[in-house]
Amino acid sequence: MRKSIATVCLSGTLTEKLTAAARAGFDGVEIFENDLLASPLTPEEIAARTADLGLRIDLYQPMRDIEAVPEEIFARNLRRARHKFELMRRLGADTVLVCSSVAAQAVDDDALAAEQLSRLADQAGEFGIRVAYEALAWGRHVSTYDHAWRIVEAADHPALGTCLDSFHILSRGSAPEDLEGIADIPGDKIFFLQLADAPLMAMDVLQWSRHYRCFPGQGGFDVAGLLRHVLSTGYDGPLSLEVFNDVFRQADAGRTALDGLRSLLALEENAGVSPLPAPVIPSGVAFAELATSDPEPVGELLTALGFTRTARHHGKPVDLWEQGEARVLVNAGTAGRRTDTALAAVGLETADPAASARRAEALLAPALPRRRTARDVPLESIAAPDGTEVLFCATGRPELPSWTDDFARTAESPTAAAVAIDHLALTQPWDHFDESVLFHRTVLGLNPHDTVELADPYGLFRSRALSATSDGPRLVLNLAPTAEQDGETPARHVAFAVEDIVATVRRVQEAGARLLRVPANYHDDLEARFEFADGELETYRELGILYDRDERGGEFRHCYTETVGHVFFEFVQRSGGYPGFGAANAPIRLAAQRRQEFVKPRH
Repeated sequence: MRKSIATVCLSGTLTEKLTAAARAGFDGVEIFENDLLASPLTPEEIAARTADLGLRIDLYQPMRDIEAVPEEIFARNLRRARHKFELMRRLGADTVLVCSSVAAQAVDDDALAAEQLSRLADQAGEFGIRVAYEALAWGRHVSTYDHAWRIVEAADHPALGTCLDSFHILSRGSAPEDLEGIADIPGDKIFFLQLADAPLMAMDVLQWSRHYRCFPGQGGFDVAGLLRHVLSTGYDGPLSLEVFNDVFRQADAGRTALDGLRSLLALEENAGVSPLPAPVIPSGVAFAELATSDPEPVGELLTALGFTRTARHHGKPVDLWEQGEARVLVNAGTAGRRTDTALAAVGLETADPAASARRAEALLAPALPRRRTARDVPLESIAAPDGTEVLFCATGRPELPSWTDDFARTAESPTAAAVAIDHLALTQPWDHFDESVLFHRTVLGLNPHDTVELADPYGLFRSRALSATSDGPRLVLNLAPTAEQDGETPARHVAFAVEDIVATVRRVQEAGARLLRVPANYHDDLEARFEFADGELETYRELGILYDRDERGGEFRHCYTETVGHVFFEFVQRSGGYPGFGAANAPIRLAAQRRQEFVKPRH
C-alpha cells in the first residue's frame, strides 16, 4: 500500500522534511499548515519540489472549527476555506482534513453539522478537492469515529468523507467490539487513514496527543487490529503517519523518517497486508564484544571475574575470553576510534543467519561491511539505531560456519563454572530510545516488556526490556540522563547468570575485582521490606549484593563491578521464576556509580 507521513512528524524546515521523507522511501506526505506558512517557498515551488522528490501531497491539514456554528460564523468559515482551497490547488493537493469543532460557539446539532459540511464540500468540489472529516478525541460535540461517520452519511455529499485516526479512536479506551462499526463505513467514504501509537498513560488526552504519540509498534495501542478493520471496508488509500512527539521534533529528520517507514512495514506484516521474511528468533547470545584501545584493564577485570583468554583471532587483535557458556570478545583493533572500553557489538545465535539478515534488510536495517580475508568465516552484521553492531551467528553447528573457526586456541581452557550471559543492558541516546525498541521488536523478533520509569539522582531513568523466550536472549534498553548531561559516553553492561552469587562474589573479590559499593542505608531498607533467613541480609550487606522479590515469591540477587572505561559487569542469580531485572535497585546503582566517577583519579 502507499505510505505517507505528515510533515509534523519530522524536525526541520519543510524542504528538509520533504527530503527526509523521500530518502526514507515514502510515497507521499501530509503537509501541516504551519510548515507551509513558515516556508519561504511559494506553493508552486513546494509542489515542484515535492514532485521532483517523487512524492505526492496526499493531504493538507488541518482546517479547524468549521461546522455546527451560527450562520454568520459559518459564512466567515466558508470564506477562509475558499482561500485554503485556492492554496491547495496551487499545491496540487486534493484532500483536506477537517477536524471536529472544539469552538465554544459550536452547538450540539448533527443536522446543522451535516448541512454545513455539505456546503463546505460543495465549495471544495469546485476546486476538485475532497473533505475528510475527522473526530477529535476531545471534540466539543463530536469525539468518536462513528459519530463523525453518521454526520458524513447524513450529509450524503460525494466530496465529503471521513478520516479515521488511530490515536483519536484508541486513546478513548476502545474495546475490540467498539471497532466493529468501522466495517459499516464504505471503503470509498474513508477518504484518509492516519496512524499513530502511544504509550498507555493516564493523562489529559489533548496533552497525550500533542506530546507523546509515537510510531506504530512503539506504544501500547493495537494499531494493527484497527488497520485490519479499516482494510476490511475496501479502503485502498495511503497508510499515513501523523505523530506529535517532542523527541521527534528535535531528532534527525532522516532517521526519524526511516524509523517511521520501518514501523509501517512491520504494521502491514502484523495486519496481514504484506508479508516480510519471517523473523528468526535469536536463541541466545553468542558473545558480547568490547572495543578498546587499551585491553589491559578490561583483561585484568575479566581474569578476576573468572574468565580465561582461550583464543585469538587469526588475523585481528581480538581475544576470546570464556567462562562456562559466557563469551566476551576484546577487540583492540580500534586505535584512533575509541579511547575507552565500550560495549560495541553483540553476537546473536540464530538458526539461520542468512534469513536473519534478509529480515533485517527488508526492515531497512543498515548492513555493515566487514573487513575480512579469504580465511574469515562470513558473518552477516547490521547496525542497531544506537550504532551497536549486531552479528548473526552460529556457534559450533556442523551444518553452518561457526564464527569460532576464526580463532586459534591458546593453551588455556575455560573454567567450567556455571556462568552464562543473562542479559545485555544498552544505554541509548535520548533520541533513539523508541526507535531502538521498534528495531529490536521488528527486526530481531524480541518481545518488549512494560516500560519502567524511575527517579535517577540526576533525572529520570527510563528502561524497557525485550526478550525472546524464557531461555533466549534478554536486552535491556536504558535511557539515563546523567552521562549525556555531562557530555560523556553512557556506560553499558553485561550481566552474567550464576548459580550461587554469594560464592561468586567471594571468589571474585579474593581475585582482586573491585565491586560497586552499596550504601548501608539500602540494606537497612531491605530489612524493613523483606524477611530473610538468619545471617542472609548480613551477608548481602558485607558483599554489596542487592536484592529484589516479586509478588509471586521469585527472587533476584545481583551485584555490579566498578566501571572500566564505559563498561561494567553484573552478576545475577534468579530463583522462583523471577522475570525482571531488579529495576527498583537501579537508582541505587546509578548513585553509587556517580560516586565512583566523582572519586575516580583524574589523569
